[in-house]
Amino acid sequence: MIKGEHFPNADRRAELLALAGKLRPELHRYCSRLMGSVIEGEDVVQDTLAKAFIALDGLSETPPLRAWLFRVAHNRALDLLRSKAVRVSEPIEAAQNVIDERNPDPLEALMRQEAVRTAVSRFAELPIPQRSVLILKDILDEPLADIALLLDLTVDSVKAHLARGRARLRDINGKASQFSEIKPPSAVVARYVALFNRRDWDGLRGLLADDVKLNQSTHPVRVGSADVGMFFSIYAKIDGVWLAPAWLEGREVIAVFENRLDAKPNYFMWLEWRGDEITFIRDYKYVRYVMADAELTFAPEALDIGGSGAS
Repeated sequence: MIKGEHFPNADRRAELLALAGKLRPELHRYCSRLMGSVIEGEDVVQDTLAKAFIALDGLSETPPLRAWLFRVAHNRALDLLRSKAVRVSEPIEAAQNVIDERNPDPLEALMRQEAVRTAVSRFAELPIPQRSVLILKDILDEPLADIALLLDLTVDSVKAHLARGRARLRDINGKASQFSEIKPPSAVVARYVALFNRRDWDGLRGLLADDVKLNQSTHPVRVGSADVGMFFSIYAKIDGVWLAPAWLEGREVIAVFENRLDAKPNYFMWLEWRGDEITFIRDYKYVRYVMADAELTFAPEALDIGGSGAS
């Protein structure tokens, strides 16, 4: 029967959907460092899941889904990196100073801790093979054999990339500035934040272009000022939300505090403009794991924008 023919795909899709929900934060930790950007990393995660659902129907056998998703994500990220002409790989040297994972020692732990503390953007300075291996081993704690299988390398090659990647990352961290440039907010973003913090929803709707789009990652994209205007109706029902202009990875974003007294923002959004009109809103409310690796900077005056008249 035709119905029966669809059951296996339906089962696989259900399994993939359940796994994707659990695996998204881990996929993002990998993709964001591979891309050198938490924003671009989430774009890769979204592309990965969309491609995976389409590709699943064409597979004659169900692969181990976790490893398969990572491979799809890895390949998608590499496609984007190649299109950006990121530096190519370097020659492999013999593996040295990589401790056997069966016998870890304190030095091994320190190297992993350094990778975890390193800013996402700095990973982009590593050649792609070193970057991939370092993230999988030191950030996600994957076994060497599994990394070799995912990246189609020998275990010895994985060890060599890991040794060189760790050495280079240590050098990058040693030369990197500890201070981010603090920039004032642009006039359009400052106006948006002030209107939001005054709960002037009609004023915010007046900023929307007719063809504006809203992307909330796990939700369908909203298109058009009327539909996107509902975005503000939802926020109008939530007490205490407070916005502040910020910068992330050289991009002007808006930090969202669910309570103004919170020490750190809960998530962020960013906008695209055409003159004084908003053409695109990307809201990360439903993928808050992105904040785990996001390093936002604020101008001193940014946290007070829209203070008067706010509820």
